[in-house]
Amino acid sequence: MKNKIIKNMEWVILVCAMILLIIGMLALFSATREDGNGELTRQIVWAVISIPIMIIVMWIDYEEIAKVSPIFYAIFIILCVLVLFTEPINGARSWFKISESLNFQPSELAKVFVIMTSSVLLVKLQKKGRKEINKIWKLFIFFIVMGIPIGLIAIQPDIGTAASYVMAMIFMLFVSGINKKYIVCAILLVTISVPLAYMYVLPQHAKTRIDVFLNPELDPRGSGYNIIQSKLAIGAGQLFGMGLLKGNQTQLGFLYPKTTDFIFAVIGEELGFISTSVIVILYVVLLTKGVYIAKTAKDDLGSYIAIGIVGLFFFHMVENIGMTIGLLPITGVPLPFVSYGGSSLVTNFICIGLLLNISGRRKKTIFVD
Repeated sequence: MKNKIIKNMEWVILVCAMILLIIGMLALFSATREDGNGELTRQIVWAVISIPIMIIVMWIDYEEIAKVSPIFYAIFIILCVLVLFTEPINGARSWFKISESLNFQPSELAKVFVIMTSSVLLVKLQKKGRKEINKIWKLFIFFIVMGIPIGLIAIQPDIGTAASYVMAMIFMLFVSGINKKYIVCAILLVTISVPLAYMYVLPQHAKTRIDVFLNPELDPRGSGYNIIQSKLAIGAGQLFGMGLLKGNQTQLGFLYPKTTDFIFAVIGEELGFISTSVIVILYVVLLTKGVYIAKTAKDDLGSYIAIGIVGLFFFHMVENIGMTIGLLPITGVPLPFVSYGGSSLVTNFICIGLLLNISGRRKKTIFVD
């Protein structure tokens, strides 16, 4: 049985994750040289912790993990409430400060259990068939379960992480067989509400941030500074980069925070367009394999968990890369496996473990309407 599971596993996604981790380590080595590579050392420690956790998650049947996920969902909801009473770090109450160099972000690890609990709920709501999710009261229950953590994270405020939950929810609903009329209505609602919110709801400082995002030159020494420096760094790297430890923006401290939000800019400047293209290709392969795992999972539960994870990875990739090149607003979303961050790295490897878990136990079934 174990041999069959091992044979079925999509090992390509683990290979992609490990290559991304190595690239991230190289970038951290360069970006943290001045402080003695402290963050690099901590990232290595977190990687050593994360991989065994991934292996454990990989071998425990995901159905068994799903059974206890509501308990952990409740625990992390409590943690997301308690974290609101902590001292803000960089303007957000998202972390429990354990020591001077160690913080714990509950909203990161909560992703796993929110997706798993929501997947369990979707399966229960659809006992009589996939179309059952289109009943208003069932959709309402699903939105409540997903909405509670999203709301708590949004008021921290951590809009980027909250948006990643929303993306996972969208992916899961799309696969669940939701009626197209709801999709059309949601698109129309967003199209109408966004400009109205900009004109009549948002405070002036929020409007200013949007204006600066659209045109960073409006405030080159303030809100537009980071994105201007990021684009300069990526542009300076050209095809092959300026060389490791040789990037002007990186080594002279113009990029901030260069180990988390703007790690992609560090890679672009020092390793060049070819290296950043490799990163994008690795993510595309990982996401494609993730969708395939969701498509061939042995049951709906596995499909929903896998596609929810794909939604998370997709959002983080698109948002982080998009904000570093000026196409999307800066939200502080890390680049999976590449950016510095212990909570993020552990969560990402747990997600990889779940994808391997689901792929190993699949029976080549595909989505049906």
